[in-house]
Amino acid sequence: MDIFTNLGIGFGVALSPLNMLYCFFGALLGTLIGVLPGIGPVATIAMLLPVTFTLPPISALIMLAGIYYGAQYGGSTTAILVNLPGESSSAVTTIDGYQMARNGRAGAALGIAAIGSFFAGCVGTVIIALFAPPLAEVALKFGPAEYFSLMVLGLVAATVLAHGSLIKAIAMTIVGLLFGLVGTDVNSGIARFNFSISELSDGIGFVGVAMGMYGFAEIIGNLEQAEHREVFTAKVTNLLPTWDDIKTCAWTMVRATALGSFLGILPGGGALLASFAAYAMEKKIVKDASQFGKGDIRGVCAPESANNAGAQTSFIPLLTLGIPSNPVMALMIGAMMIQGIAPGPQVMTERPELFWGMIASMWVGNLMLVILNLPLIGIWVRLLSVQYRLLYPAILLFCCIGVYSINNSNFDILITSLFGLFGYIAVKLECEPAPLILGFILGPMMEENLRRAMLLSRGDPTVFVTRPISGGLLLVTVLLISLMLAPAFKKTREEAFVE
Repeated sequence: MDIFTNLGIGFGVALSPLNMLYCFFGALLGTLIGVLPGIGPVATIAMLLPVTFTLPPISALIMLAGIYYGAQYGGSTTAILVNLPGESSSAVTTIDGYQMARNGRAGAALGIAAIGSFFAGCVGTVIIALFAPPLAEVALKFGPAEYFSLMVLGLVAATVLAHGSLIKAIAMTIVGLLFGLVGTDVNSGIARFNFSISELSDGIGFVGVAMGMYGFAEIIGNLEQAEHREVFTAKVTNLLPTWDDIKTCAWTMVRATALGSFLGILPGGGALLASFAAYAMEKKIVKDASQFGKGDIRGVCAPESANNAGAQTSFIPLLTLGIPSNPVMALMIGAMMIQGIAPGPQVMTERPELFWGMIASMWVGNLMLVILNLPLIGIWVRLLSVQYRLLYPAILLFCCIGVYSINNSNFDILITSLFGLFGYIAVKLECEPAPLILGFILGPMMEENLRRAMLLSRGDPTVFVTRPISGGLLLVTVLLISLMLAPAFKKTREEAFVE
């Protein structure tokens, strides 16, 4: 009965007029961000972090969460109608979605994307409600040694699951860790690695790193490409899929939701990995896979269900352990810190209205997205007629205003621009930015827990292996590294990401 009592508290918070308004705003803005190519939820949330200073904590987090899972919904609209994924996790949806639109079945594709997304979102939220509290109780037994081992495992797993070359992923993680060391040493109070630049005494700002690596770098990359859009201009009708379509997709929806829910919890996983994996899995499982790539409705249902399930369950490590599983969750941790909330398992016991309010708001937000998305398709398509050369300068302006407003410092804009250039070079070298972002946010936390564990054990390093939970986590880390170095696994991993 505890879970129903807690959900009652959560819905009481989520259904308050103010929080419903921010949930609606987050879902609407997330859909818009998903629809417009070149702007992702990471850059948007980073840009809105300064706004959260003035909002109540629960309202701010509900709005930011709505932007994240709303972007997964919006990305499918342009993937199907314009053959252009608005959000990276919708890239797979273009394969069959646009072919369905060309075959006169755009309405059915959009309808099954919305139904699959809603189903997966609801299931993902149920999983959070069921599994987050037990995990949080286990996490309350964690000490500095356990947290250090958990973060090491998280970084190793994020590196294994990163796209592209393994060496490049490791390099980006290490670079992120090094950037995280810049600033004042917590123990000694001595400034380190700041090259006598006073503005770096408090370290490099996370908002600048995230917005530069994702927002600025994405825009620079898009500007060098010719503007080419195959817009589906015919009027979209029959938005509800037929009963046969639903029967065809029923098990696909269930399988993709299960896979997406699992991958969302993993460090470095989330919506992007879930959508690609679900599509590949369906092609392997179904008997008649010959229609995949030619307008098979299951090719739309699988990635859209998986990416929404992954987006929801990626909140589990954040809410229970205070550990980000992807860059968006790292930004959510930043938002919690801005509000003076220490992320971790104590949030559930000390701030139950925040913990359960966020979970309940996800149900409310998913329902809002279904109601919002389908009737507004005409408006979203018209928005796509706005030329990028007009759109991107406006986005850059708002990004710079957001960065400047945090500390009222021109130096922050310079840092963001430098990371934008660095991010663009990284993209050109096929280095994924996600490991760097996770290394940057986890690096200082790892160092702090390492030092604390060594102080408590009087300098005895065996504390990390003699404590059962810490030793178990390090054992899993060693197994992952061994697996990573195995030639057979490396070959399978490369083939999977190529596909």
